[in-house]
Amino acid sequence: MPNFLKNNQSPLEYVTIKVDDQSHINIKDQKKCLNQCENKPCTYYCPTRVFSWDEQSNKIRVDYSRCIECLACPFGCPLNNIDWNFPRGSYGVIYQPNGQ
Repeated sequence: MPNFLKNNQSPLEYVTIKVDDQSHINIKDQKKCLNQCENKPCTYYCPTRVFSWDEQSNKIRVDYSRCIECLACPFGCPLNNIDWNFPRGSYGVIYQPNGQ
């Protein structure tokens, strides 16, 4: 799946992410995703693919280590089922100017 950037560049090329051992993104109720969410939009609108559907467990998987803190996820979920907070102090994304 393309990531919507010019020349198929990954948005992860321009950031460094200091990953915490605690997720700052959570699914509030996995049953809503399974039973009420028809097309799982979180799995395709996130530019860094933080969310994926796990067929075996019938759950949304959250790879918070890929998050670039764009805040698209809580606004894009049609069921208001994503809990997003800024990462704890000294963790999270560090943007690099000009891809340096």
